[in-house]
Amino acid sequence: MHEVQGVIARGKGQPVELTTIHVPDPGPGEALVKVQACGVCHTDLHYREGGINDDFPFLLGHEAAGVVEAVGDDVTEVAPGDFVVLNWRAVCGECRACKRGEPQYCFATHNATQKMTLPDGTELSPALGIGAFAEKTLVAAGQCTKVDESARPAAVGLLGCGVMAGIGAAINTGAVTRGKSVAVIGCGGVGVAAVAGSVLAGASPVIAVDIDPKKLETATRMGATHTVDSSKVDPVEEIKRICAETYEGAEGADVVVEAVGRPETWKQAFYARDLAGTVVLVGVPTPDMTVPEIPLIDVFGRGGALKSSWYGDCLPSRDFPMLVDLYQQGRLDLDAFVTEEIGIGDVEAAFDKMHGGDVLRSVVIL
Repeated sequence: MHEVQGVIARGKGQPVELTTIHVPDPGPGEALVKVQACGVCHTDLHYREGGINDDFPFLLGHEAAGVVEAVGDDVTEVAPGDFVVLNWRAVCGECRACKRGEPQYCFATHNATQKMTLPDGTELSPALGIGAFAEKTLVAAGQCTKVDESARPAAVGLLGCGVMAGIGAAINTGAVTRGKSVAVIGCGGVGVAAVAGSVLAGASPVIAVDIDPKKLETATRMGATHTVDSSKVDPVEEIKRICAETYEGAEGADVVVEAVGRPETWKQAFYARDLAGTVVLVGVPTPDMTVPEIPLIDVFGRGGALKSSWYGDCLPSRDFPMLVDLYQQGRLDLDAFVTEEIGIGDVEAAFDKMHGGDVLRSVVIL
């Protein structure tokens, strides 16, 4: 057993707390990871606010990189000393999706079997099955993906959630390639990552849409060719206008990524796409939200596809090493997503900064 410091949420809406936690030695199929860096994601705030479930207390943190310290029996994917990025979808290899060669859709992803606890034995619920706002964490070995050990932990750890979700929404789910036009509605961390992924794939134009000028500036730095302030103009008409300037007859973008998770912005995405275009929902809605009323003839008449993106439809064993290599080559600027590096005791303050829109990611350095 390992006694370490970790950040927990004891109850709905309560400030997070840095406290002692107990982490078991790894059992069969598990890995003990010494965490080096972990991003502060909106999902962690959702856990604290009770927006995911009410299985308090939560051990927060999930966008992380670190070094494997020990592994349990039957673990072959990683070994002690490996530098890894953690992911929250360890594939099973046995479900119907895995057996048909689509492990990125695994329907039986899993986490560590043993529980991390408080000193009094209270079991902790790790955020997304990871719990990486801690000096060490216990995960399923399949949640560890070995990458280039010379990469900067604060940057590559962000592939563990938001950056991968955005890049994957564009490239994997949206099938963005050169010659396609893309619009991204919502330019927080995930949306800006979708912009970066679209640029990486060779799309043009790449249109960033938001109501915050600071976020639009960030999207421009990440390669957006055009920006639309949707507080000032109709974003649907502006996306159509920009695309028609590039491709004669275009009635919108080939791919529209909705990274907000609201009915009104999803409806904008629906009408901002070209004929036979694709809408990708990667923004996370709340359970009470419903699909906006749209005439069924419009769904039929526009053709194309309406998709949602699970974790950017990524396969960590395939995508993480590739993206880390691109980062190391200077072709994917993961450093640009790291707004600030903070200590493990600064998570609550980082949550406050989220509301101001001043940060893409605060990253805890351990």
